[in-house]
Amino acid sequence: MKYFLSILLLSSVLLSCGGRTESVDQVIEEGDLSELKAKKTEIDQRQGELKEQADRLSAAIAKKDKRTRAALVTVKKLQDSTFKHYIEVQGNVETDKNIIIYPEFSGILTEIYVKDGQRVRKGQRLARIDDGGLSSEVSRQKAQTALAKTTYERQKRLWDQKIGSEMAFLEAKTNYEASQAATDQLSSQVGKTIITAPFSGVVDDIIADQGEVVSPGQTQVLRLVNLEDMYVNASVPEAFLGKVQEGTSVIIELGSLGKDYQGTIRQVGNFISPDNRTFDVKVGIPNPDSAIKPNLIATVKINDFTAENAVTIPENIIQQNAQGNSIVYVYEPKTDSTGVAKQVKVIQGYTYNDKVQITSGLNAGQSLIVEGARSLRDGQEVAIQRANKNQN
Repeated sequence: MKYFLSILLLSSVLLSCGGRTESVDQVIEEGDLSELKAKKTEIDQRQGELKEQADRLSAAIAKKDKRTRAALVTVKKLQDSTFKHYIEVQGNVETDKNIIIYPEFSGILTEIYVKDGQRVRKGQRLARIDDGGLSSEVSRQKAQTALAKTTYERQKRLWDQKIGSEMAFLEAKTNYEASQAATDQLSSQVGKTIITAPFSGVVDDIIADQGEVVSPGQTQVLRLVNLEDMYVNASVPEAFLGKVQEGTSVIIELGSLGKDYQGTIRQVGNFISPDNRTFDVKVGIPNPDSAIKPNLIATVKINDFTAENAVTIPENIIQQNAQGNSIVYVYEPKTDSTGVAKQVKVIQGYTYNDKVQITSGLNAGQSLIVEGARSLRDGQEVAIQRANKNQN
């Protein structure tokens, strides 16, 4: 029968086209876009009409040919489920606690107190720079400050008793304050010779060598990283601005680790880039085992639509009829062993991961024909394959 239908279909095409192959070639050679589109539409329409005629002939043949066997199909019982749609964007894993430490004092790096991979706490000493005699200067300055303080306190007691001149009291006070300021400044400079950890973390790399001359803002001493507070920074097209907000659930895929993580958006950027029309989002990501590293590439799936009690079907079983409508076939029992394939027009909603949300045309409890649907016609007799009988 299939051979007969193929001959019939081919004959119909030849009769309906009647030598139009040459005219199609001419249209292609002329290259006019509107004529190309018109010719394509005309051929698509004829193809749909021919398929409809072939289906009618197949139905008539099936009625008259008693030897025709029911087509074997597999079915799936539809159920209500939660359907979630996601938009996917690329991002990078980052942390705000990933820095290279530079010295604040010029001199020779005399001591490095830590090793690569060592965990350190906030404020812990990491390295020391030779102060070039600045410590001795601080000691002398402290002695001068102590003397200035004694002089000031003595003059203050006299002034409080209305003894002595006001000028002597003010001079003593000024000298003491100036000396204390100089001491504080020198002490601050000495403090800069000690490099400490600005936060708790891991010494990822010691860059400078002991004995090397280092300079502020120029010499990299070491890299300090904290992997506890990680996040993914991603750029989202502005079209989704109204669907993305703080707290929106996301799925983070790290291809290099082969792992998925659940997370939520913790910050939505307030600036849209004029170059690519995107805005940034930050998504927190857990890292209890420190497996996630900065600068990993991540795929961020942002949940922009959720439907409860939704009917979903595989995208690849949806067909188009001659009128351009989306159709599927459902199984309706006829006897204990056979049934009929009923053509149903459906309206599609969102599509994600090869699953289509059906907003109209199908209901939970119906048996959807999955395999064998491509060769069916409306009302055709079908039988469920033995292995899938429990699904009807």
